[in-house]
Amino acid sequence: MNVVPSSPQIQARARRLQPRPAAPSFEAERLHRKQRLAATFRLFARYGFDQGLAGHVTARDPEFPDHYWINPLAVHFSQIKVSDLQLVDHDGTILHGERPINTAGFTIHSALHRARPDVIAAAHTHSTYGKAFSALGKKLLPITQDSCAFYEDHALFDPFSGVVLDDSEGERLAHALGPRKALILQNHGLLTVGPTVEAAAWWFLSMDNAAHTQLLAEAAGQVKPIAPDIARLTASQVGTQQGGYFSFQPLWNWIVALEPDLLD
Repeated sequence: MNVVPSSPQIQARARRLQPRPAAPSFEAERLHRKQRLAATFRLFARYGFDQGLAGHVTARDPEFPDHYWINPLAVHFSQIKVSDLQLVDHDGTILHGERPINTAGFTIHSALHRARPDVIAAAHTHSTYGKAFSALGKKLLPITQDSCAFYEDHALFDPFSGVVLDDSEGERLAHALGPRKALILQNHGLLTVGPTVEAAAWWFLSMDNAAHTQLLAEAAGQVKPIAPDIARLTASQVGTQQGGYFSFQPLWNWIVALEPDLLD
């Protein structure tokens, strides 16, 4: 069989994942974000991140940037569909949907979206390993390639002062996050933000995994962190927003194939 050799340009293109093209309209972009948001809840349920009424993920609306989509209160992550998502403004007014929302979720996310115009999505749950690690009151160490994604790009919010219900507490949380992608809420859990729903969701999954890994490693013995210059280089390789977006794609394909009703 004759094989026609491909050009260097074609070979290079084949080695790269192609970026998502811009949506042709606000409506198309809104649907994209809502579908990925619903998929995120389904994935988080699969990872065991559901905990009673706790946990919330938001996506900024593309047409009305001071509005964001959020999960309704008391609907299990494993049952959330696109049609269940509710639209809320920065004042907490529910503009679309008839269910209540998590008050702490509104307080946290409204402050984050207001303080960070670059943030499209934010994720917070009471994941087991995230909670366990947050009780240590320290940041993640660069002990693996994966954990380097958060090197010099996450912060610690302390001390714990109860459920975040006050606007000033939400603002203090947003200030602690600053320009970073992630925050450890002491005695509470993890929070991630991103310029896409995909990146915010992937970073939450990855951060919880990094917390789990460090808990295991430190329980086994003395850890050996990666040198700062190498950790910084690795962060530039594995901690980019493009990396977060593309890492989410296999999970998107998997959960939609298993649970297509999430798109309803």
